[in-house]
Amino acid sequence: MDDMQVETPSGVQVFSFGDPESVLDRSELLDLLEIGSMGEYYTPPISMRGLISAHRMSAHHSSAIALKRNLLSASLLPGSLITHQEFEKLVTNYLATGNGYLERVDNRMGQPLHLRCAPSVFTRVGKKAGQFWFIHPGKEDHEFAAGSVCHLIEPDLAQEIYGVPEWYAALQSGLLNEAATLFRRRYYKNGSHAGYILYVAEEGLTDKDSNAIREAMRQSKGPGNFRNLYLHIPKGKEKGVQILPISEVAAKDEFSGIKNATRDDLLAAHRVPPQLIGVVPTNSAGFGSIADAARVFFDHEIVPLQRRFRQINDWLGMEAVRFGPYQPSGVEA
Repeated sequence: MDDMQVETPSGVQVFSFGDPESVLDRSELLDLLEIGSMGEYYTPPISMRGLISAHRMSAHHSSAIALKRNLLSASLLPGSLITHQEFEKLVTNYLATGNGYLERVDNRMGQPLHLRCAPSVFTRVGKKAGQFWFIHPGKEDHEFAAGSVCHLIEPDLAQEIYGVPEWYAALQSGLLNEAATLFRRRYYKNGSHAGYILYVAEEGLTDKDSNAIREAMRQSKGPGNFRNLYLHIPKGKEKGVQILPISEVAAKDEFSGIKNATRDDLLAAHRVPPQLIGVVPTNSAGFGSIADAARVFFDHEIVPLQRRFRQINDWLGMEAVRFGPYQPSGVEA
């Protein structure tokens, strides 16, 4: 950011600062690139680390993913091949990145012993059929045994090697939600909300007095802000000194409107009823029956996800993932 200062013939100084900067110029997360080649494996079209970081960009985004994970885990029936902990890891990776990797660990007889989740941030699809790699910065790449990894993907229209999360369309809204929160937090932290223009039209004000006022104003910012300022000008006129608040513009930056609009975008992308993740209704009627909302949400969102995770059984050749019925609280069977 470059500052610009102009001095007029009358001696009045005017300056501006803070040219607009776009986060798009520096964010690799927003660049949907084609699949790249890294020798033995392909690189994802979207930064996996970026998607992991975006997981906590908004409370509603991470809460919606946690809700789906909890409902899937609650309906999972106990089995000998996969634990609830590994299943929850798999679900979280799949919902957050659009990719879920499950490794089959065999016993000495070549039979499945148990299933464990491979983090999607470090797992890559190899160039050979059924080949997968585990990469980690600073360590040698590890190749999984051929055919030992099940890859669940959220389909993408541009390619078929990696999945892209279904909430990706709301990424801009999520980042805006985060930016609004960070802006407001910094706004109050740095004391800029105490800012105003002190307009003095008194002829009796000397340069020494002006410098003293300027120093007092400078001391009122940052730590120890909201200090009072005493100003006395003998024989001063009415409205000779005026305070013109400019922070009201920032205070009315539609913070609540931005938060609510971006929240609605995220909930629409996840298709989650607001009452299920703790959104407070703004009307007196509320959101209606939470049990009915939970029932409809489970039938339309969780059941299809259950069907998708049952693909593990087809890949494994045996039933390792089983789900039970769901009954919302407060609803008689």
